[in-house]
Amino acid sequence: MSVSPKLAIIVGGGPAPGINSVISAATVKAINEGFDVVGIQDGFKHLVRRDVSCARPLSINDVSRIHWLGGSVLGTARENPTKSKEAMTNVIETLKGVGVTHLVTIGGDDTALSSSTVASQSDIRTVHVPKTIDNDLPLPPHIPTFGFQTARHVGTELVQNLMEDARTTKRWYIVVAMGRQAGHLALGIGKAAGATLTIIREEFGGKIIPFSQLCDIVEGSIIKRRAEKRHYGVAVLAEGVIDQLDPTELADLQDVERDEHGHIRFAEIDLARKVKVEIEGRFKQRGIKLLVTNKNIGYEVRCCDPIPFDQHYCRELGNSAIRFLVNGGSGAMVSIQNGKLVPLLFSDIRDPHSGKTRVRNVNPDSETFRVAREYMIRLDPADVANKDTAEKLSRAGNLSIEELKKRFG
Repeated sequence: MSVSPKLAIIVGGGPAPGINSVISAATVKAINEGFDVVGIQDGFKHLVRRDVSCARPLSINDVSRIHWLGGSVLGTARENPTKSKEAMTNVIETLKGVGVTHLVTIGGDDTALSSSTVASQSDIRTVHVPKTIDNDLPLPPHIPTFGFQTARHVGTELVQNLMEDARTTKRWYIVVAMGRQAGHLALGIGKAAGATLTIIREEFGGKIIPFSQLCDIVEGSIIKRRAEKRHYGVAVLAEGVIDQLDPTELADLQDVERDEHGHIRFAEIDLARKVKVEIEGRFKQRGIKLLVTNKNIGYEVRCCDPIPFDQHYCRELGNSAIRFLVNGGSGAMVSIQNGKLVPLLFSDIRDPHSGKTRVRNVNPDSETFRVAREYMIRLDPADVANKDTAEKLSRAGNLSIEELKKRFG
């Protein structure tokens, strides 16, 4: 009697809407193709410890109605077995010990690397389904990463609510949206919601900027709005702006965590609060009482139920992953391009110098950014150069014309 091939499904990294849709589609397709399917709980966390209790059988009944649910029925973890030869050996031997012949991984860069390493160091065939709400994987420009559309949708609704609260209570909100390496999510939320302004790291061209310059942009927007008799607004900042700030300024902060090497954990810096305090202080010095509230958006959009776009998209990805394996493929990431399965070899999407997956950043010269920028309220040099406009701005910000020109000219 022949033994059925066995598929394992593993989720690694941070959550993203649509994970359960991929799990569901992959499980159903695999079972219909003659596979036994097991779900591995909590990523590679238990496999590196040779704990086989993390593997549980999955049936069609188990997954047939999970595709519209947020989160992950298999959990997730950031365990990276590639950092240790022993850990990777434990993963491979534990998988083979429970009869796994094929592997679907769902995750980001570290999970993709783990998947490719399993493929290269064993006879287990692997395929990776990429996920990130940051939309920063090296796919063609018009193809989003799964989870991004839902995260933008929910984030937009949150910012729209804040915009109405700002208008009603006459305050400003400083909102920081997730996106460490790219500003797609912040820009997408700000553009869709019609936020007063959005600031992303890409607009600085990779240059390190002083914290004061970031605050100048926000302050200028507030002054311009006040000149229009609108004493409220919402500024959306991409989390990745932190990486463009002068590290010597950040090092002065006393309330941030540091890693084992003494480096600041930028993710622990409350950028929104820091900008709020600085902006309020600037206006207070000039006799203006400004109400500013800080807000971070990130965890709220990672485990929400996927919108129909991601339900639909993730079913295609899950199904395509199994078709890739059934056709003898291994060691690649799946993508859907022009309605067709296009496997992307790991070697083709990695930076040859760093060895990491290439990052897809926002192109500041693109139509997407140009249009977003046109609808933002920002104080430009042309505003200061115009005599009548400069006088209005001077009164709105309680600055002399000379101070205004010096700061914003």
